[in-house]
Formats: sequence, C-alpha cells, structure tokens
Amino acid sequence: MIGLTMSQVRAAGDEVELALEGEIDLDSAAVLRQALDDCFEAGHRCLVLDMGEVTFCDSSGLGALVAALKRARARGGWVRLENVRPQVAKLFEITGLAQAFTPGPGAAGDPDAATPSA
Repeated sequence: MIGLTMSQVRAAGDEVELALEGEIDLDSAAVLRQALDDCFEAGHRCLVLDMGEVTFCDSSGLGALVAALKRARARGGWVRLENVRPQVAKLFEITGLAQAFTPGPGAAGDPDAATPSA
C-alpha cells in the first residue's frame, strides 16, 4: 500500500493550495475528503490541488474530488487540479470531468459553467 500524503503549500484569503503525493484510492479517499472538508471549514472556498506526485486515482478518489468541487461551488468557489500526470488525467477525460476542475469565466457562480457539453 502506497497511501496518500498531503501538505499545505500556501493559504491566502479564501484560497488554499495543497500538494498531494501517492495514490488516491479506496483506502485514502476518506482521508482526502476530510482534509478538503477541513479546508472549507477553515474558510477557504477555492482549492488548488497540486497532483504532480499522484500516481493513481480510482473512482473513490474521483468521488472525493467531485464532492469537494460541489462544496466549493456551493460557496461560490472552485477546485483546480494542477500538474496532473497523464495516466491520472485520463480518468478525468474519460469521465468528462477534465474541464470541471479548471475554473473559467462564470465557474464560481454557475455550477454548470465549467462542465463540458455533450
């Protein structure tokens, strides 16, 4: 088991950046979900997740990230994934969620604005 580690890179106002390392799977998704919830409870509504050292993400991890995205949008915020490795990015492309994690014009106020059209 490789696991997942997280560290806060910076926090400023309503934005926080976390660096993730390892695997986001059934074993680590609950820990990730709690860490992201803690960010919201601390008053942040915009999350930047550096995924450069994430080597694997399954549907449990995807669920934790989507839950954070919904929570951020409910607060007028967003979640941005940075430095996503190709093998992990493929999961977001296959599920149609790649654009949802890239804030754009209207993304904060409109939950459907960043969702790719069919």
